[in-house]
Amino acid sequence: MPWWTWIVIWVSLLALSLLYVLLLGIKLWRHVVALGRECSEATARLGKPSVQFSQDLAGNSADPLKVVREPGWAVDADPAEVHAEYRSGKLNRKLDRTARRVERRSVRGQAQSLRDLQLIDPDLKL
Repeated sequence: MPWWTWIVIWVSLLALSLLYVLLLGIKLWRHVVALGRECSEATARLGKPSVQFSQDLAGNSADPLKVVREPGWAVDADPAEVHAEYRSGKLNRKLDRTARRVERRSVRGQAQSLRDLQLIDPDLKL
């Protein structure tokens, strides 16, 4: 092989390497621009308070039983009151999940659980 063949091989390898690095740089730049666009959209979306959040702060929530409290209120509250509120909230969430499950299964035509329909005692262990 003549000596100039090695020069052609190395020049072509360097040119292909530079082309590869250039294409990677373009791809990286596009991803950085897309990330910046998404971050600006997210900050714009998070910057303005939602209607539900502002209604909850004003105390005009749709659920009249829902109590909106300031953060840290439980530090000075009676432990029995906090525990009772926790238990009632837990029971309400469980009943809401059960109601959603019954509704979803009835819409889909699936079999219902007897406990969900309150036809048997929920504490009964089968």
